[in-house]
Amino acid sequence: MSDDTLSLDQLNDRIAILEDNIRQLIEQAAAASGEQNEARIADRINQQNDELDRLLKIRESRQKK
Repeated sequence: MSDDTLSLDQLNDRIAILEDNIRQLIEQAAAASGEQNEARIADRINQQNDELDRLLKIRESRQKK
């Protein structure tokens, strides 16, 4: 299923999951030691933020319709 075909509720659920993932990754980053672990977590946070931004834009465009 493409993100464009998700219902608004499904889209909101995915957004909530991403927000929770980001929160958990930030907690992991605060507890992580070692440059490689920190870099890996930072990359994952960036990926999650990019996905979150994309879904928020889809939701915003739907709400304007």
